Amino acid sequence: MLTKAEFHERIANGLHLLDGATGSNLMKAGMPRGIPTELWVLEHPDALLNLQRAYTEAGSQILYAPTFQAQPIALGNFGLAEKTEEINAQLVSLTRSVAPDVLVAGNLTTLAAFTDSFDRGNFDLLMENYRRQIRGLIDGGADLLAAETLMYPQEAEAILTAAELEGAGAAMYSFTMQPDASLFSGMPAGPILKELEEMGAAAVGFNCVAADCMTAGLVSKLRRYVRGPLLCKPNAGNPIIGEDQLPHYPMEKEEFAAIIKDCIAMGATLVGGCCGTSPEYIAEIHL
Repeated sequence: MLTKAEFHERIANGLHLLDGATGSNLMKAGMPRGIPTELWVLEHPDALLNLQRAYTEAGSQILYAPTFQAQPIALGNFGLAEKTEEINAQLVSLTRSVAPDVLVAGNLTTLAAFTDSFDRGNFDLLMENYRRQIRGLIDGGADLLAAETLMYPQEAEAILTAAELEGAGAAMYSFTMQPDASLFSGMPAGPILKELEEMGAAAVGFNCVAADCMTAGLVSKLRRYVRGPLLCKPNAGNPIIGEDQLPHYPMEKEEFAAIIKDCIAMGATLVGGCCGTSPEYIAEIHL
């Protein structure tokens, strides 16, 4: 795994492209609702490999392995908690097999749904869950960690602590937040990102925020606090629930790319897409 310094050296030449959505594209490829994405991918690897190959061809320089909710507490709902490390390692290796020349990030996310508070007991629970997942990501050969869609600073602190205990290197942290640069708890995001940088984060920013005319302004607000790489990975607009009861994202790739380019002008240096995006969206940014 890269150290923070090695990661910064790797991206020192400027803008770097992340990938786009995974889950929504896998559903288009046949993944049913209500089953763990991680298990379905291991049973249908070609669907993931085709998607990640397309992202690489579109210009993505950092791919997120499909380990979004591969923590013991989530996998336990399907009787798979004891296979946490194995599942994470396999999914990282699978991503690496299709893209040997790009960076592979082990993906982690919020565990807010599994706790009603962040007291010491629950903090330790989160940390131990993240620690086991990180061990599997390291074993699988991840180049760095990408903690995304975080909601509370305590989650980032738990991941940071778990990463230190497991000897992990570079880690990126991105929160879902509101256009006024506050978390959904109401806490201002800028000071939290600044503190994470000071604690050792290799990059900080946001994801799973609807791309619109306010997104570049959000980047500008955060850039006042963030000195290093600033991550911007929004959704393709606001979702509309279709007749199939699934969210559909109406923003076309051209509009999305124009917004991302405005975000780059405001100081975003790690850019990609979240819900509703696809390799075509990344290619449009790349062009």
